[in-house]
Amino acid sequence: MKKAFLLSIFCIAIISKSIAQSLNSKLASAYQKFIASPSLKYASVGFSVLDSKSGNVVFARDENRGLAPASTLKVVTAATALDLLGPDFTYETAVAYTGKIEGNTLNGDLIITGTGDPTLGSERWEKTSKAQVLNRILFNLQQKGIQKINGKVIADASAWDTQSLPIGWIWQDMGNYYGAGTSALCWGENAFYLSFRPGKTAVELNKSSLTYPFLEIHNELSSGAVGSGDNVYAYSAPYTNQIFLRGTYAIDLKKDIGLSLPNPPLAMAYDVADFLNKNGFGNIGYQAKIEGASIAGNALFKIQSPPLSEIVYWFNQKSINLYGEQMLRTLASKFGKSTSTIEGLRVLNNYWGKKGISEGELNIGDGSGLSPANRASTLAMAKVLAYARQQVWFDVFYKSIPLHNQQKMKSGTIADVLAYCGYAGEGQNLSFSIMVNNYQGSTTQMRQQLYRFLDSLK
Repeated sequence: MKKAFLLSIFCIAIISKSIAQSLNSKLASAYQKFIASPSLKYASVGFSVLDSKSGNVVFARDENRGLAPASTLKVVTAATALDLLGPDFTYETAVAYTGKIEGNTLNGDLIITGTGDPTLGSERWEKTSKAQVLNRILFNLQQKGIQKINGKVIADASAWDTQSLPIGWIWQDMGNYYGAGTSALCWGENAFYLSFRPGKTAVELNKSSLTYPFLEIHNELSSGAVGSGDNVYAYSAPYTNQIFLRGTYAIDLKKDIGLSLPNPPLAMAYDVADFLNKNGFGNIGYQAKIEGASIAGNALFKIQSPPLSEIVYWFNQKSINLYGEQMLRTLASKFGKSTSTIEGLRVLNNYWGKKGISEGELNIGDGSGLSPANRASTLAMAKVLAYARQQVWFDVFYKSIPLHNQQKMKSGTIADVLAYCGYAGEGQNLSFSIMVNNYQGSTTQMRQQLYRFLDSLK
């Protein structure tokens, strides 16, 4: 009986080794064909495939080369946050008031204090939407008997410092919705949208577009040719009131353009004050507080975010850069010595360093992958995925990873960079990462080449 058992174990080991060798041979052949493409003549490519259970390398080429990971870096931030904060972690935003309530009038200010919730005002959940938040504020004021306010709405984001953007982000990105900066008090994913009416040469901004009275939008757009699409770039800096729109907007395009809010807490303060004023609360002012000690007040109620498990889902599915940067700064605030992005990166690197992934393998400057200065090895990325496969929160993590080419993998795209990482094989038994930097030709063409190559993992 014992001999039969040992024989069966031996046979399974032989079969497993044979399958691994067969896959290695298949990948080697496919990789040689892929790398021989003229579009990769000047490119740097890294590729790693690991056994998710053992962590052993199944196949690798230039696996230690530091490359720009683009948005595939999001899986590292997500895994770190899930492991350190837990999938049930939530943010709280406090709503309070100062002064005295006399009759039905508050002679004081309404204070909204943030702790980093990236979902406040987001339309991805009903309970986080701007309409829900505004109506909850109105309801709780009415429950307190307050019908008038002689004071201001103060949006307090002072829990975090004012360095809202990672230092490696570029000027061309930071004014657009995907370049929205961090804040202890976010509002509507720190973005707003404009609609346009293209003419023969000029592009007019629709007057119905949502904007704020404290913003000055300089429209320098011109009409693009039919089919040329959206080539609009917004240029602005944190806490400024000036936004410059440059580029082209196709004459046949019907699309709203997303811009980043230079001062999210000020936008929230304005929206809350405007909503209350329209509901008969008087002529309330608005103000953002971004420095100094938080304002103490009398508690009114608290707004709780969705759990981290749901935040991570949208983070990876829709590649929301803001969510990654907020999570990174949250890690800093919970486990570091400050609330900065740099401190969040220190926490992240120390965490993975203890698991055998050195800082050189994850030489990064943000939590979303938007910075072109980020460098990571495909081996490090695959190791993170293999680690995640063994954790109790894996189902949450796996659900967050999008489906591309009928494969569960996160994509990453910035200028001349295309990358994928994810899981393959029966039972997600393979963890893989591939990065291509400095390819020639269009992104669409390179994506199709990568899809054909990654078919070898199916």
